[in-house]
Amino acid sequence: MKVAPGAGILRTDEARFTGLDFPYQPRYVEIPDARFGPLRMAAIDEGPRDAPVALLLHGEPTWSYLYRHIIPRVTAAGFRALAPDFIGFGRSDKLRERADYTYDGFVGWLRAFVEALELSRITLVCQDWGGPIGLRVLAETPERFSAVLAANTLLPNCEPPPRGIAGWPGKVIEDWAAYADSADDLPVSGIIGGVSRRPLNELAQRAYDAPFPDASYKAGALAFPPLIPIRADMPGIIENRRVWEFLEKFERPFVTAFSDGDPTTEPWAEVFRRRVPGAARQPHAVIAEAGHFLQEDAGEKLAEVLVGLLRRAFPKA
Repeated sequence: MKVAPGAGILRTDEARFTGLDFPYQPRYVEIPDARFGPLRMAAIDEGPRDAPVALLLHGEPTWSYLYRHIIPRVTAAGFRALAPDFIGFGRSDKLRERADYTYDGFVGWLRAFVEALELSRITLVCQDWGGPIGLRVLAETPERFSAVLAANTLLPNCEPPPRGIAGWPGKVIEDWAAYADSADDLPVSGIIGGVSRRPLNELAQRAYDAPFPDASYKAGALAFPPLIPIRADMPGIIENRRVWEFLEKFERPFVTAFSDGDPTTEPWAEVFRRRVPGAARQPHAVIAEAGHFLQEDAGEKLAEVLVGLLRRAFPKA
């Protein structure tokens, strides 16, 4: 029996996800929310349920479809691939109002998802907003995580070098946040294609637009960019600095795999390698000929890095 979402929540018709060459059935998990009641969070969950987990986190404005080239390579290696859609994205429930989305809210929803599935032996794979959200959940529930793969992501702290990035955030991020804050709509597939090295084919364009029948479904995608804490007085900076304090003691494997074509995130790779003890002596990767969405441009290469990390972290799996 289908259960309708509550007031203030939109749910994309499943018919929009057919014919996308994405042959995975979603798993739905209800997570609690103090304001809206239970929210339905979707995920692709493939591979042995008792195997170590690659938790594949997307960012703005994508969804689990982003990992379609990586999921089968993870499962073929004997591991579990779990790719959730954040609330507001993909097949997950979407709140109607931008003001209903907060950085803390995204963190809380992901933590509730991880706890609802009782996940452990997790390798966190985070790109774009998957980093700030996922790394905070890692710091809050470290017993559940065994390794990290950071790919074209960041953890803003508004601190000077060597703890942060000189001149950060820079005009590109400032302009992007301002644009989304003032916009009434977003050309989702156009944004993804615009920062990818390889053109999106028609099917991929349709897939990235599928979660959003019209602009009313895009409150989460519009809310994400202005939530980036680009000033020291913004919500999230204090929490992010606490996560950095945690990461400075994190000795489990921490691998960076950044592309050579994403100048907005590229400087963060060195900060992660410098500040996280678990990054020492790891085979970090620079993936060539890839833009911001390196899963699109170089999915096979990123999957190779991930499977190598999984095999080192879980040699007996």
